[in-house]
Amino acid sequence: MSQAELVVTQELTSNIIRYFDELPDPRSSVNRLHLLGDVIVIAICGVLANADGPTAIAKWAKLNEAELKKYLALPNGIPEKDTYRRVLTLLSPRDFQRCFVQWIDSLMTLSADQKENYKKLIAIDGKALRRSHDKKNNLGALFIVGAWASDQGISLGQVATEEKSNEITAIPKLLDDIDFEDSIITIDAAGCQKNIARQIIDGGGDYVLALKNNHPKLYAAVQEFFTDHLEDEFARYPVSRYEELEKGHGRIEQRTYYQATLPKDFMGRRDWAGLSTIGAAIRIYEQNGVERSDVRYYLCSLRRNGKQFAGAVRGHWGIENALHWSLDMTYREDESRVRERNFAQNLSWLRRLTLSLIKQHPGKESNIMKRRMAGWSIDYLMQILTGQYL
Repeated sequence: MSQAELVVTQELTSNIIRYFDELPDPRSSVNRLHLLGDVIVIAICGVLANADGPTAIAKWAKLNEAELKKYLALPNGIPEKDTYRRVLTLLSPRDFQRCFVQWIDSLMTLSADQKENYKKLIAIDGKALRRSHDKKNNLGALFIVGAWASDQGISLGQVATEEKSNEITAIPKLLDDIDFEDSIITIDAAGCQKNIARQIIDGGGDYVLALKNNHPKLYAAVQEFFTDHLEDEFARYPVSRYEELEKGHGRIEQRTYYQATLPKDFMGRRDWAGLSTIGAAIRIYEQNGVERSDVRYYLCSLRRNGKQFAGAVRGHWGIENALHWSLDMTYREDESRVRERNFAQNLSWLRRLTLSLIKQHPGKESNIMKRRMAGWSIDYLMQILTGQYL
């Protein structure tokens, strides 16, 4: 790294530290040796560089002390492992995430052409941290409900619950914490609730909500509507249709999306804020030499636009590979045994944040390889951290 590049990176690192200026330091002021911003930035860098907890973060930082001193104040050197554990345990997960709002916004840059008629796709979905259960204290695995900008690969926020069944109460809290104006929110059937639809509309967003038998009468009505009109390929009713054919790994998958304006006499239309259209996604694929199919139904506040509807549905399906699979394969998240709830939530957020940073890097390497390279080279790590790519 040249002297000029070093100066730029130092300035960008200082700007990152400023995000934490208003974050209350939860530690006792007695014998406080290390700056909160330094501790947090080292934790972010450590997780980015393949560290999976306080011990690994501290060891990585010690090995790179000379380089870190170029960017951080470090008045008393590199913190020990207990400092990272203490800070990540004491920090309020909600306050911690709020410090990153400006940073996340800076990642979501769009060109003038992209901004025109653009609606951000935000998928909300949950994931269990499978080994975070604590039998001694009668606690099951922690369940993280996260918001993911599907088309940009960026985590926007998360809320933790003790049970998957609490997802319904977690989603409104998560929506309170993120900016979703002019966005399309996609949620699976657990979040298909009238109060959530109202919250999204009141917040200036649109929704595509998966509909299943948790609303049996409504589900039956939507199913009957599409079954009836698919018999003659919607000859009697206007519909937007979009088709996709995907080939890969010896498998062919055909997907057809239908989106229809809600009939004026449709049951319950007044109960769902903003409800404008209903949709169906039909998937035909081959598994073990046998052709199979499935149909999924949706409630939408969007006007008819088959391609836009297809993109929203596909974006939500993609959260499994783009986020959950990456967290398990790149970070081995399911193997984490952290049980203290605040600590587990804050560490989980650092994984999601650093994965978002990795995905913005233009290199063609895999996420796993980029993370390894960040551990091998401070210069490469700083590229990812600051967004200054060589």
